[in-house]
Amino acid sequence: MIAILSPAKTLDYDTALPDLPQHSMPRLGEATGQIARGAARLGAAKLATLMKISPKLAELNARRYREFDQAPERPALLAFAGDVYTGFDAQSLEEPGFAFAQDHVRILSGLYGLLRPLDVIRPYRLEMGTRWAPGRASDLYAFWGTRIAALLAEDVAASGDGVVLNLASQEYWHAVAGKLPDGVRVINVDFRENGPDGPRFVSFHAKRARGMMARWMCEHRVTDVEAMRGFDSDGYRFAGAEGDRWTFLRG
Repeated sequence: MIAILSPAKTLDYDTALPDLPQHSMPRLGEATGQIARGAARLGAAKLATLMKISPKLAELNARRYREFDQAPERPALLAFAGDVYTGFDAQSLEEPGFAFAQDHVRILSGLYGLLRPLDVIRPYRLEMGTRWAPGRASDLYAFWGTRIAALLAEDVAASGDGVVLNLASQEYWHAVAGKLPDGVRVINVDFRENGPDGPRFVSFHAKRARGMMARWMCEHRVTDVEAMRGFDSDGYRFAGAEGDRWTFLRG
């Protein structure tokens, strides 16, 4: 089983790293370099328009791409610091958990394609849904084509049971949707909160829950997807399934 996460816009390159297994290198480096070189030629004004970000953030990211080859590197699971990764809390994960995550967790990325948790990455911002890509591709989905799905399919085959636990956002899952082999089973997970009018989706809580579920899988070394119905972090419980769409409810 492979659990799939989205990346985060927020990054952390300052917190001291815990003891880790040996770092690894991203496996789609040639394509990453092509994107980074293309982005470096855009300039801050164009990045601001494409990414819908402030001039200050645009200048930061323009500089990141200009200096990309000299930028510091950090394992992906400890570089991303958004809500999903707050839920995962990788800083407190013990070394055996990292080793398990390396085999069973993957992170989709607009710049890197598909990352293992210990793949080292440089600071960047580039959402998968950005309507730009280097060369003749109209956007990053077209640029990556089937490459991300093909690599993910290899990882799923190596995991042994042919199952993907989809904890990614729709924006990122779209990069592989419909491109995996027919034999791959995809479990889509929906996190809901009890409310006065019934269960409701709350983005902030759902993002944290995705990270918590991936963490729970690594802590318990879960390789059978059916056992994931036992996920109970932070008050969540399995509330039912419609085919391969599972719902977890809290409150």
